[in-house]
Amino acid sequence: MNDRLNTLLHKQDLAKADIVELLALSVPEDIEALRVRAHEVMVDNVGDAVYYRGLIELSNICALDCYYCGIRAGNSNIERYTLAKSDVIDAANWCADQGYGSIVLQAGERSDEGWINFVEQLIVDIKTSTVRPELPQGVGITLSLGEQSRATYARWRAAGAHRYLLRIESTNPQLFASIHPAGQKLTERQTCLKWLAETGFQVGTGVMIGIPGQTLEMLADDVLFFKTMDIDMIGMGPYLAHNDTPMGSWEQPLSKDEVLLLAYKMIAVVRLVLKDVNIAATTALQAIVKDGRERGLTYGANVTMPNLTPTEVRKNYQLYEGKPCMDEGRAECRGCLLGRIEGVGRHVAFNEWGDSKHYTKKD
Repeated sequence: MNDRLNTLLHKQDLAKADIVELLALSVPEDIEALRVRAHEVMVDNVGDAVYYRGLIELSNICALDCYYCGIRAGNSNIERYTLAKSDVIDAANWCADQGYGSIVLQAGERSDEGWINFVEQLIVDIKTSTVRPELPQGVGITLSLGEQSRATYARWRAAGAHRYLLRIESTNPQLFASIHPAGQKLTERQTCLKWLAETGFQVGTGVMIGIPGQTLEMLADDVLFFKTMDIDMIGMGPYLAHNDTPMGSWEQPLSKDEVLLLAYKMIAVVRLVLKDVNIAATTALQAIVKDGRERGLTYGANVTMPNLTPTEVRKNYQLYEGKPCMDEGRAECRGCLLGRIEGVGRHVAFNEWGDSKHYTKKD
């Protein structure tokens, strides 16, 4: 490793040009040095435990028409569903019984009153039903339910949810506009992130990596946005096309392997810059290579999300094509994922919420 790279990897405050330089690394030995340093920073700041977030995909009904998303409102090639409350409660209780500690409730974006009430009551019921001696306050709840009003965020926070993931996808105004319909505004999403912080949530966001037209400079700006916004959790993943979307026909300038490597470098750089946040090794990594999530953990991630959605509806919740583990039941996934995590020298922190240390320091 040359002196310049060694200096960058140990620099406390990375500038935009520094981030671009790290994301541009191409020599295998240099990328390995970045990975090793990111792992060191992770251990020093958040430890080496991996936290589970049992993922429950509540509904694929969505009011939006994002150009990249397989459950966009304009896609008529999927069967729409909403899970029954009993199915969600069952999955949450299974999660608590297995010691997972936390769940994620994810769905297409809706803001009608019936949906808001449904989610609010669901949160209350989950918190009540999942109390165990090992989880005296029930499971931790992360929501990923899109843009809402400040009042809705406050209601869901008061009901018992305490983390919220709202991905920005890109902070570049031109790139954001190119992948969303005209009615969706980057500024509105930024406002929602502020509202989430104001209403007491641990705030998560993230971007797609490898969008056609995206540059390393744009990704560097994304990283600095995370820092400026004082974000607590990061969920990023490689951009993967879905044929039933407008972007499905776009030319892809990067190969899947190139996008995957860039995603790993982004995880590592975000760990270097933000240090004590939670970073997810997302399922999209595994869509490219079988051990994609586990590799993400070696680059500085400390969260992963086993899927608890009933297998009979998973095929209708594909944001991108090639989603892994479509037919794997939750019990199968439990043993498989645990072995994979232990295989890269990490351990799972069972019966813990695994809150962001960045957030708890602020709190």
